[in-house]
Amino acid sequence: MPVSLLLVLILLYFNFGSVREALLSASVLPLAVVGGVLILALTHTPLSVSATIGFIALFGISIMNGLIIVSSFNENIAQGMLLLPAIRKACDHQLRPVVMTCIAACVGLLPAALSNGIGSQVQKPLALVVVGGSLVAPFLILLVLPVLLSVFGKGGAVKSPPLPARSVT
Repeated sequence: MPVSLLLVLILLYFNFGSVREALLSASVLPLAVVGGVLILALTHTPLSVSATIGFIALFGISIMNGLIIVSSFNENIAQGMLLLPAIRKACDHQLRPVVMTCIAACVGLLPAALSNGIGSQVQKPLALVVVGGSLVAPFLILLVLPVLLSVFGKGGAVKSPPLPARSVT
């Protein structure tokens, strides 16, 4: 798992060209882990190799969501928007892709998470982690990442009010 996280951070750095933006995109990882750990605790499922692979898959999904929002925020800032309106617009416009990504992962693995048949002891922990994380992550991402962007994101265009004209007499 540490190797996969390191590779993801390297790829994010190459994508953004900035350590700050790579870390902002990666800041969604703890938010996704909350849902995975919570569902494992609620179902009394131990952490296994299968669950660990589920966490790696969940990291990929959540990193993609963080990347979508941070990229949209950067585009808004590049267009000259102020910081808070840029954050608001990024979250408004990227709400649907973030939620749809999580729903697709959740719905796709829901049958495996609910299965009790032969082989379910291998696939169930993986599916539980992805389903639990995918249910919780979008809400936490859309609540916490905007706050992190407002504190650590690029400053928006500074637009000061025009100075009043002076009369020379």
